[in-house]
Amino acid sequence: MSKLDLSKPWSEHTFIAFDTETSGAYPIGYDVVEFGAVKWQGGKIIDELQILIKPREAMTDFIIGIHGITNQMVENSPPMKEVIGRIDEFIRGDILMAHHAAFDVGFMALDYEKNNLNFPQNPVLCTSLISRKMILGCENHKLQTLVRYLGINGGAAHRALDDARACLHVGLKSFEKIGEAATLEQVYECQGRRMEWKNFSILNDQSPLVQNIIVATEQKKVLEITYEKGKSSPTRKVKPMGLVRSPEGDFMYALCLNDHSNKRFYLNKIKDSLVVY
Repeated sequence: MSKLDLSKPWSEHTFIAFDTETSGAYPIGYDVVEFGAVKWQGGKIIDELQILIKPREAMTDFIIGIHGITNQMVENSPPMKEVIGRIDEFIRGDILMAHHAAFDVGFMALDYEKNNLNFPQNPVLCTSLISRKMILGCENHKLQTLVRYLGINGGAAHRALDDARACLHVGLKSFEKIGEAATLEQVYECQGRRMEWKNFSILNDQSPLVQNIIVATEQKKVLEITYEKGKSSPTRKVKPMGLVRSPEGDFMYALCLNDHSNKRFYLNKIKDSLVVY
């Protein structure tokens, strides 16, 4: 792959906006069920990709109600391991963008690791972060709110290809406000931070805590943790649902068996862990 030239105007680069729909909110415990992407070059969309993917487990009615993808729709679809090579071929080498990109990259990075693929090297652009700085006057910066505010044809909300198209147009509107002649470096600076794929690695993290979270989540086991809370560090038992890499602090999302509520447990506060049963 040729080195990314940050000094060139953004309009001279190739962008790929992508979106994922998933079987749940957290990597490890849940899977991508639809991937959509659009490739933009020279002022127009030049290619598209949309794939339905079969998850490991059936989806709940709650999740189906969000994106409208039913278990019947993905019943005969290929699993991720059979399509990720096609996805990688489509996106590799170009500049990726997604809305709330940490969510989509978090899921896709795990699938890259599961299938022994090298991560894409270019940092990802987050149109949520950029639009917050460049699209002013909007009540919030959710994708569908921005679509309405900017007069974009958003298609079917929460379907991967339509959301990828909407993300692209939100991104382009934001880039134009940075400046028609703005460089790619200026676009990255507007985002405020670089979003690197390697920062979302989970399986390659050999720390005992992360490995215990992986085992407990995948095997639906109980994890006993010592968790720092104020001046005390009580022991509690939890059932992990997934692990999220976040700039605000990595966390495990789990059902706490002490009070039977779903909670975030920040990894830097977990002092010890043990898979118990």
